[in-house]
Amino acid sequence: MKALDVLVVEDERSQREMLCGFLRKEGFRVVEAEDGPTALDHLRKNSFDVMILDQKMPGMSGLQVLEEAKKIQPDVDALMVTAFGSVESAVEAMKKGAFDYVTKPIDLEELLLALARIAERRTLIRENEILKERLQEKGIGESQLICKSPKMAEVVNLAGRVASSKASVLLLGESGTGKELLARLIHSLSPRSSKPLVTVNCAALPESLLESELFGHEKGAFTGATQRRVGFFEQADGGTLFLDEVGDLTPTVQVKLLRFLQEGEFQRVGGSAVLRSDVRLISATHRDLKARMQDGSFREDLFYRLNVVTILLPPLRERREDIRPLVEHFMSVYAAENGKPIEGISREAMDLLLRYDYPGNVRELENIIERAVVITRGTIIQTEDLPFGLQSREKPKGTKAPSHMGLKARLEALERELIEEAMAEARSNQSKAASLLGLSERMLRYKLKKYGLKASENPSRPPT
Repeated sequence: MKALDVLVVEDERSQREMLCGFLRKEGFRVVEAEDGPTALDHLRKNSFDVMILDQKMPGMSGLQVLEEAKKIQPDVDALMVTAFGSVESAVEAMKKGAFDYVTKPIDLEELLLALARIAERRTLIRENEILKERLQEKGIGESQLICKSPKMAEVVNLAGRVASSKASVLLLGESGTGKELLARLIHSLSPRSSKPLVTVNCAALPESLLESELFGHEKGAFTGATQRRVGFFEQADGGTLFLDEVGDLTPTVQVKLLRFLQEGEFQRVGGSAVLRSDVRLISATHRDLKARMQDGSFREDLFYRLNVVTILLPPLRERREDIRPLVEHFMSVYAAENGKPIEGISREAMDLLLRYDYPGNVRELENIIERAVVITRGTIIQTEDLPFGLQSREKPKGTKAPSHMGLKARLEALERELIEEAMAEARSNQSKAASLLGLSERMLRYKLKKYGLKASENPSRPPT
């Protein structure tokens, strides 16, 4: 654990000396204060990582000291010490900026654990600040790195740490969580950033073409191969190859990919020459690869070659702190793109967005905001600018569309909601969604266009 600079604020001399002596033996740098004014004077003169603060003191209370301390050093972490039975007051202190609290008599092991959590958090914050500086130096804006939530901050931090290595990285997470964006960040921060980043969606390529696209082919290798083709592995030489939806690789391609990862060698389809390429591999999938290994559709040895480092991206519903900054970012982007003077979003609309679970994750949120920017009549996005399906999830079961709507409008609203639900369930696969709705694909495409719903770029491609 990093040696922290600790300010102990305790009016009882024996308790203060015991606590300071223990912390010094544990390697912390400690300064002590017997009351609030003395503590604030120390804060004005020196920088501290942590303040261990007794809640009940004569003169200034611990809560008053905390409020003033945050004005002097906003980033200082405070541990509130409270008597047993006064936990409610400690919780109130946490609302005002305290990191955590411990109860009297102080359990020293519990105190060390709390300090360890603070040290880990401060290290993470500092590393992410350095990471943002590196990204800015490379011309990558902070808007591409929206991670206010602790979970996403840890993900980005880990990506920054593995970027400089040659290790293969496996990105796991639901569709729409941002796996491709994270792959681009890893490449941008790596020593290979000046070389190509080649992105391949394995699920979007027909099985018959996938091997040829990845490894290339020789002239005459198959019908239609009128000339030699350089594959993605050769195109990415010196750089990074991002294999999206790697869980959809065919057995034949899995064997060739495994050989490349083991030996650094491959052959073009129809060729005999052994080729080499210096490629760093990043792969991603929303599928359960361990389940696929059990049913024999994915090679176990390939799995362990791909996931030297595994990064799991949390779904948006597990990092709701990111929703508001993402909304603000997408509003800014699409307002500029569409030339609309959007000034903000109403509190009611934001509340709806904060409560929604986003089965399509960040991609779904982006689609919702783009649509809202396009259709809103004013400068503030309102609840009526959000998809009807999203609004209806907030209503009790059986609630009808507003009675002031005509029958035709109510029918269309219901139809649009059902189409949105089908597209979400089918993960934007139009063929599957059309089947769920009992429509032809042509009719579904017409209705998607009619209601201004964003269709998948490739109906057969499951979104990442």
